[in-house]
Amino acid sequence: MAERTFQGRRAAPGLAQGPLVELPDALDDRIESAATPRQERERLLAAIARAKAELEALAAADAALGAEILEFQIEMLGDELLAEGALAAIAEGSAAAVAWRAALDPQIDAYREAEDEYFAARASDLADLRDRVLLALQGDVVAQDELPAGAILLAMDLTPSRFLALDWQRLAGAALRAGSRDSHVAMLARARGVPLVVGLGPAPEAAGDAILDADEGALITGPEGATRSTYRERLATLRQEAARAAELRHRPAVTAGGEPVMVMVNVDDPAAIDDRTLEDSDGVGLLRTEFLFIGRPRLPGEDEQHAVYRTLLERLGGRPAIIRTLDVGGDKPLPALRLAPESNPFLGLRGLRLCLERPEVFRPQLRALLRAAAAGPLKIMLPMVTVAEELQEARALIADCLAALQRQGMAAALPPLGIMVETPASALAIDTLEADFYSIGSNDLTQYVMAAARDAGGRVAALADPLHPAVLRLIERVIAHGRSTGREVSLCGEMASEPEALERLLGLGLRRFSVAGAALGRVKLEVAEFGRGDG
Repeated sequence: MAERTFQGRRAAPGLAQGPLVELPDALDDRIESAATPRQERERLLAAIARAKAELEALAAADAALGAEILEFQIEMLGDELLAEGALAAIAEGSAAAVAWRAALDPQIDAYREAEDEYFAARASDLADLRDRVLLALQGDVVAQDELPAGAILLAMDLTPSRFLALDWQRLAGAALRAGSRDSHVAMLARARGVPLVVGLGPAPEAAGDAILDADEGALITGPEGATRSTYRERLATLRQEAARAAELRHRPAVTAGGEPVMVMVNVDDPAAIDDRTLEDSDGVGLLRTEFLFIGRPRLPGEDEQHAVYRTLLERLGGRPAIIRTLDVGGDKPLPALRLAPESNPFLGLRGLRLCLERPEVFRPQLRALLRAAAAGPLKIMLPMVTVAEELQEARALIADCLAALQRQGMAAALPPLGIMVETPASALAIDTLEADFYSIGSNDLTQYVMAAARDAGGRVAALADPLHPAVLRLIERVIAHGRSTGREVSLCGEMASEPEALERLLGLGLRRFSVAGAALGRVKLEVAEFGRGDG
């Protein structure tokens, strides 16, 4: 078989070489004849209950991000509205499996075809629910697939529960013909260090050995001698670097010239990060509080939020925690708020704009943060700040909340208040934004500067370049302002985890970063190499 390269999109970085194996479809194509409507109704309800129990067992075995994702699916299965259409079809004489598929397929297609990448990525979650119930109707036990060690899996897509059921200690990576780099499966792959490429299209077929270059978003089938040799050397180099990174992970980050660099971690959910990772970091540089709000039937209360923030501070043992206030809108809608649809959500009511618009949501979070600040080094960070008036309005609301807490005799403190620099306006006019500290959100800043969505494909994907001079000049402007005013400046986007970008940022004088926990060792290794051999 001649060597061929199929280009997709990187969803989780890494390299893998091994047999390319098609992941078999767990569902069969049998056509069932319907029993009585009553019997079919009972079969469907029993299958839903069984699927829910299987997901609960899978969630119990995964205490981190996977459990959170499955919890969302478990709640969906518990919603009677999900099965309403299928039960109506059964009452008209349809078989349970036919009715269930007919009810969910249009919903899945609608999500998959959505222009909003967030909704498109949720299609696989709904497909996961559909398939698990169908498997329960078949009476089959969902078992671990018998796959060869070191295999690269090829599939149309992967659902979260199937990803979690696979043994990634034995498997090398996955290549998906469809999929999204913003899907839950992509999030799980990045968290577990599993190389993943999505969007390969219909062409690849499983045959023989392959090379998965997830760094470049490529799958190479039938690799020839020269290609094998090149990647063998790259894999060997990566293993050596991984060993060095693992050693440096537990030490403070220092450049080759002896200059200390602060490396903190981004946290999506405190339950999804272990104590060892927190110990290896210089603190939490970004806690995304959306996990408390998204995928839940109700908004979290003040006491619930306070408990989460305080527990994180206790786990950090004196290291700081920068907590970002609620950042929804754009690619993160919040059904509980019932927001009016927008033609371009990324340029609409999102981040701080939304919180100021809905103080009944913002006040409980601010009160919880002020209470938690009395227990440790907490900092509040506001997302999507564009003009000084927004920052001033937020300060006034915080002062009002603090005064109310003090009148109630509740322990509270006023922590430093910083902003995310993620719009061209905030970067260009940084001198007008009197925050206590600044954190550059390179993901959003890049997409707004370059007018290119970070989840775009094809020609537009090439434009979403954080190393473009326009982006770097704005970053440099913020760093210079921080230096001249004595204010801390950090960067918490994916840019800090890319070796070439990190080197450029260090060269611009940035000395504070916040990265994914899995990238801690790798970033510290890059920091240690900075300046080596410069004479």
